[in-house]
Amino acid sequence: MKKAQYNITFGGIGGQGIIKASELLGWAALYEGYPVKKSEVHGMSQRGGSGESHVRFGKGVFSPLLGAGQADFLLCFHADEHERLAEFLKDDGVDLFEWLDKAAAMIDNPKMLNTALMGVLAAYLPIRQPSWDKAFETVFPEKIRQRNIEIFNQARHMAQTAINP
Repeated sequence: MKKAQYNITFGGIGGQGIIKASELLGWAALYEGYPVKKSEVHGMSQRGGSGESHVRFGKGVFSPLLGAGQADFLLCFHADEHERLAEFLKDDGVDLFEWLDKAAAMIDNPKMLNTALMGVLAAYLPIRQPSWDKAFETVFPEKIRQRNIEIFNQARHMAQTAINP
């Protein structure tokens, strides 16, 4: 069943593609027809420090920022960021931290960890494949797009199988 609103907090360290991942989700949700709001906290992330992004989509989304206890999903790309951002997750929210090692194990290039984790997140969201495809066309350059789509789909299938065995 579709919810009226989806709230996602992303976290990691600089260079892990947090902003790219949140941008991909934002475009996919927009192409699916949802109103979308997105915010980013760069800070020292450009030098390997902490970074985070919030994406909200659905009815009644007026602000891009999430407060403590408001995230439906928490997606951390680095273990050190999980504890810092855990406060954002709702009591009944989905913490995707358990997927970090599984996603890392399925890729051959660490730069694709964000794409693999986005595939995991996609298994939980009501966004159809054509919207994801269009988002990939918008966000990724052609020379790396196809490999990212393959990783995304492989991770999404792995997560869907685990969610609905």
